[in-house]
Amino acid sequence: MSMKRILLILMSCLLVIPTFLVSATSDTSNEEDSPSGEGIYSEKHEVVYATLQATGEQDGMYIVNNFNIEEPGKITDYGEYTTVKNLTDLTEITQNEQQVEFTAKDEQFFYQGDLNGKPLPWDIDINYSLNGESLSADELLGNDGKLQIDIDTTQNDEADTIFYNNYLLQISVPLDSEIYQNIETDEGIVANAGKNKQVTFTVMPEKDGNFTIEADVKNLELESFEITAMPSTMSVDSPDSDDMTEDMESLSDATAEVNDGLKELKGGISDLNDGVSELENGSGDYQTGIHDLDGGSAELIEGSGSIDQALEEMSQSLNQGESFDTSELRELQEGLLQIASGLEETEEGLTELKDGYEEAYNALDDSMQGIPEGDLSEEELAEVVQNNPESEAVQKLVETYEAAQVAKGTYAQVNDAFQQVSPTLDQVIGSLEEMRTNLETMASELDTSLNEMDSNGSLNELQEGLDQLSTEYKTFHSGLVDYTNGVSELSNSYDGLHNGITDLSSGTSELENGAAELHDGTTELMESTSDLPEEMQNEIDNMINEYDKSDFEPVSFVSPKNEKVETVQFVIKTESIKHDDEDEEEPEEEEPKGFWEKLMDLFR
Repeated sequence: MSMKRILLILMSCLLVIPTFLVSATSDTSNEEDSPSGEGIYSEKHEVVYATLQATGEQDGMYIVNNFNIEEPGKITDYGEYTTVKNLTDLTEITQNEQQVEFTAKDEQFFYQGDLNGKPLPWDIDINYSLNGESLSADELLGNDGKLQIDIDTTQNDEADTIFYNNYLLQISVPLDSEIYQNIETDEGIVANAGKNKQVTFTVMPEKDGNFTIEADVKNLELESFEITAMPSTMSVDSPDSDDMTEDMESLSDATAEVNDGLKELKGGISDLNDGVSELENGSGDYQTGIHDLDGGSAELIEGSGSIDQALEEMSQSLNQGESFDTSELRELQEGLLQIASGLEETEEGLTELKDGYEEAYNALDDSMQGIPEGDLSEEELAEVVQNNPESEAVQKLVETYEAAQVAKGTYAQVNDAFQQVSPTLDQVIGSLEEMRTNLETMASELDTSLNEMDSNGSLNELQEGLDQLSTEYKTFHSGLVDYTNGVSELSNSYDGLHNGITDLSSGTSELENGAAELHDGTTELMESTSDLPEEMQNEIDNMINEYDKSDFEPVSFVSPKNEKVETVQFVIKTESIKHDDEDEEEPEEEEPKGFWEKLMDLFR
């Protein structure tokens, strides 16, 4: 070996020996600085990173665990990791089945653990169709047309339900503006993200998501969907519902007042129906009586005609000096008194009918006047029904209002006829009274004449009395004929009036039934609205409690043995649908030589 080469080797040794000494000293120092004993951490954070295929099937998953160290030392964590990696320093992490141990020195310590086969809390299903045809991700690439993306999220029954029940899921879909045009979605928010667009969907805790995106595409490519999940820990303050509950109380009070008013209306309509029923009964009695009176008119006229003829024959016989049997005059007197008695009975019957009719009519009139005048138009009524299409009470109220107005209108039309009944009855009663008085006078005069004849045996006074009686009776008979004609006309015309009263009675009966049903409906409405303010407040509280997850206590996604878990977050990405980048072969660049290589070159 030449002297030159020996000198170079010696120089190299002199350079290398200090390096080994420094390295040994450094290693010793590291071992001395490494903490011993059990460490303490204040809280732990887990971030779950997962990848999905383009259609939503789960691919890979790893967890980044972060510890806030209070006292350096050995920390034990748990998880069914396939591999673990220290992300903080170069110290070793040991794993024994589910137990992970590491030594933490700094305030923050991170390590990664890979998981295989652990399900996410959500099943995510993504389907694509182009121009109405369902296609796979590979078949979509590079095509043009009308794209539809359907995203469905549901609970994964194989995972812990605590995350599904308490976590808010947000799905972000980035869309290149050069590829996607006319983007439409009903459930999401379309926002600008630089020169591109981003569609964002939100899924509330305990809810499934069903979302659709439609767009016109050209040379289709699609970036990865970004899905994040975090606890919905925001506190939902209860809104000031005092005004609403006061309004509900006002509604409840108003409903009670309406119910009370309808109760009074029901009572009034019931009285009205009773009055109309009495009127109908009285009218029926009157109709029967007037028909019977009209039916007996012919017999009455015939009997009166016989009396008139008998008086005339008796008067002629006396004037001609013929013999005459006074017993026939006694029979005539009795006949006149019988007719007068019959007229008196008719008079009394009509008077009683008139009194009953007036009582019923007054009750009917008072009830009808109690119904207020209707000032609502058909358009206003239709608007009331349209604004309350599902309210049976409003529908019945409108029907009752319309029926009441029909009854009031019908009454107004026939009221003139009603008012004419009493004056007509007064006129008939007056005529009967006058005829009865005339008959009684005639019978009395005839009796006087017969008595005078018996006392002095003179026929002259009898003859004069018969002549006068015959003349007066002809006048009576003529009036009787006029009376019976009037009775016949009244009988014929009253049928129509009685039919109107019967229709009115049927209408008021239906009106009473409708008012009763309406009152039942408003009573039910009043009972249901009386607790409405409290029920509304309870419903508001329930809705707030449904979304208020402020009392949620996080648990580890990896293992229930892990303690002091402060947060668990999910970051999920789907596989993109893109063309593969062409690999370009580049000449290998020679790495610059280090000190040792340069030194060794000296020996080559």
